[in-house]
Formats: sequence, C-alpha cells, structure tokens
Amino acid sequence: MKNRVTGIGGIFFKSEDPDAAKAWYKKHLGLDTDNYGCTFWWKDKKGNDCSTQWSPMDKETSYFEPSKNQFMMNFRVENLDELLKTLKAEGVTLVGEPESYDYGKFGWILDAEGNKIELWEPVDKVFLK
Repeated sequence: MKNRVTGIGGIFFKSEDPDAAKAWYKKHLGLDTDNYGCTFWWKDKKGNDCSTQWSPMDKETSYFEPSKNQFMMNFRVENLDELLKTLKAEGVTLVGEPESYDYGKFGWILDAEGNKIELWEPVDKVFLK
C-alpha cells in the first residue's frame, strides 16, 4: 500500500466533566465547541476540505476498550478495507468489525502497547452541508 495514514482524524480523551472541558477550551483557547467538541477544518495538499475532531468524552466511556488508557487517536486513511487486510497480514490486532456511516468508514486496531487506534476513511463533504 502506498499511503496508509493521511492525517490526524481526531483526538479523543476521557474527561471528568466533558461539558466543563469544552467550556474551558472555548473560553481560554477560543475553540469553537459544540456537543461533540471542536472540528478543525483544513485543506490537504490537493486542496480538498478535511476535518480533524477534538473531543472530550465522559470518563466512563467504553469506546476506548479494550484499551484502558485515557485517550484514543483517530487517523485518516485512504482505503480502510485494504489497510485492515494489510495490517492483519502483518500481525496487527484488529478490534471489532469495520463500520460504515454517511461520513465515512471506521476500523479499529491495537498498537504495540495496547492503545486502541481508530482508523477513518472520511467523507468530509457530509460535514460541509
């Protein structure tokens, strides 16, 4: 595979009080927060609109499992299905089954230290409507 990861899709972390965290970052750092956190918009080298999500999540979320860590990274990828096949062949642990939504496809893996990593083949234009 030529390109595997094409950018950061998101940073997700557990928070004691996600609403207070979003308010603090909005007030002190100027993040344009909403119910999910903050979406950063940028252009890739081809000029395509792309997004990166920043989201504090409830400290009790099970979304990061089986990892016990307080964070999860999301990486943007070009071809999720092909990448998951390649990673599996390389001995990388896949977590769960891939899922598809109107805003993209998702798959999950564990890194060498057991951190859950989310892989996202995005459809950014859905967010621009």
